[in-house]
Amino acid sequence: MKRKKLTALLLTAAMTASVLVGCGGGDAGESTETTGSPETEGGGSDETAGTSEGGKEIIDFTMFIAMPGPEINDGNEIQEIIAEKTGVRVKETWLTGQTAAEAVGTIIAGGEYPDFIDGGDGQMALYDAGALVPWDDYLEKHPKLKEMYSDEEWDRFRQDDGKIYWANIFQNTYGEDKSTTHNDEAFWIQNKVLAWDNYPEIKTLDQYFDLLERYAEANPTMEDGTEVIPYTALCEDWRYFCIENAGQFLAGYPNDGSVIVNTDTMKIEDYNTSETTYRYFKKLNEEYNKGIVDKEFATQTYDEYIAKLSTGRVLGMCDQWWDFYATVNDVFKQQGLDLKGCNYVPLGLTIDEGMENMWHTYGDTQNLANGVAVTTSCKDPDAAFQFLEDCLDQEIHDLRFWGVEGVDYMVDDEGLYYRTEEQRMQWANKEYQASHRCVYSYMPQYLGTSRDGKNSMNPDQQTSEFFSALAQPLVDCFEAYGVSTYVEMIGSVNKETGPWFPMYSFSSNMTTETPGGVAWTKMGEVKHEWLPKVVMSNSFDSTWSEYMTAYEGCKPEDFLSEMQTELDRRVSLAQ
Repeated sequence: MKRKKLTALLLTAAMTASVLVGCGGGDAGESTETTGSPETEGGGSDETAGTSEGGKEIIDFTMFIAMPGPEINDGNEIQEIIAEKTGVRVKETWLTGQTAAEAVGTIIAGGEYPDFIDGGDGQMALYDAGALVPWDDYLEKHPKLKEMYSDEEWDRFRQDDGKIYWANIFQNTYGEDKSTTHNDEAFWIQNKVLAWDNYPEIKTLDQYFDLLERYAEANPTMEDGTEVIPYTALCEDWRYFCIENAGQFLAGYPNDGSVIVNTDTMKIEDYNTSETTYRYFKKLNEEYNKGIVDKEFATQTYDEYIAKLSTGRVLGMCDQWWDFYATVNDVFKQQGLDLKGCNYVPLGLTIDEGMENMWHTYGDTQNLANGVAVTTSCKDPDAAFQFLEDCLDQEIHDLRFWGVEGVDYMVDDEGLYYRTEEQRMQWANKEYQASHRCVYSYMPQYLGTSRDGKNSMNPDQQTSEFFSALAQPLVDCFEAYGVSTYVEMIGSVNKETGPWFPMYSFSSNMTTETPGGVAWTKMGEVKHEWLPKVVMSNSFDSTWSEYMTAYEGCKPEDFLSEMQTELDRRVSLAQ
């Protein structure tokens, strides 16, 4: 997950205008170059553009999400259906060309907010600026929204003033857990590489790179003659977790993100200085000097990384599934690369053989650091919170994730949803997605079982649809390993995480107002600078020593002390 510092930086006037476009108050049909009148008081709701099924005018809300994401077309077909049924249309604007903190800082400086916002690492800055509407009174009015968490879980979202201002509500399970995909971090490998070596058991980091080396030596190019890239990594901005945090997983710990929680001692430990992390980076350094690690890994942008993965040239990488799959898998399907074995499967690697891995977290993960919020610029917060609840209505939920019945999916005689191959291809088409699909991906949503008790909330978790959508090389891979899902493929031990989990939900919102927050910020800066150097060094041990000296200068003990205090607090609250 994301581990970043909170800052609020002003950008150039041009960048300010581009951010405020979707964050300020034009109606959904306006040109994206329109920023609205500076005299307009408050934010974005604008009652225009059509009427709902109940005869009321449709309200156009705005939303800014501090993550890159896909724009959809004005007049998007499913968005219009949802607007007619709920009376609300939401114009989403996504992060482009800046950090979350920079974008949020610009919005705060302008003083005019979108109706909805997920500020990512800028969430606390929004709270500190008094930009958010408390949820407390509205939760009592909207039972579907409230049922997403227990009272105890909702209380965890409370801020210093005792109120709730946001909720991260898109990883919750309704009914039975239907998980088929591993949405989290892993070392990924193309299934054709495993097939080439007759599906070997790959348990350790050394075995993983040994296979990549041997495959690349025997298959140095793609069918079109382009050179394969055995392994790449991403270091850009907050996504440097792709290179930074594998040490905790390789040691057999789950994704607490910024620290290890030793459950035997209930003490916070620093994975950055562990023997496992040292061995991990030493291995990356060896592979880089052999030419196995992508020479461009340290400087490539996220867009360049995704474009590279989408070619099918990259054999393996360490990343979160959600960070790449939606774009890359759709491209593979459209170009037929899935039929050539280019899809990635997760491996639950450890540093030594015989260790349990905890790459996969079973059950829901409650991230307290950020989530969807309603801002004080919203002229109709009652309608805004009603829409948050309407997103959970089963009919609306089906439209968001399954689409339109008879167009995007079919229903059999037993009431089970399924897609034809033509519908799957259409659903993966980027032009069709822009004109037809409307997921509202940062609005409330469920995984698990639909309220009809038959279907899955998400097509990826519909058992029949999951298997029908798999390319044959993936089917062969799963059969060879005796598994039926990505979750089974990674083979993580099913241990219950403690009430503190995940600790990154605390560290992500640290600020430089405390010694621990200062240390956290400096640690991130040092790791951004030194970890690529460590991997690319011609003298690993000497460079590692220099890195450790710089790291120790950040006073990580201040950070670890505050994390220990928070761990103790969370444990005591659960007792």
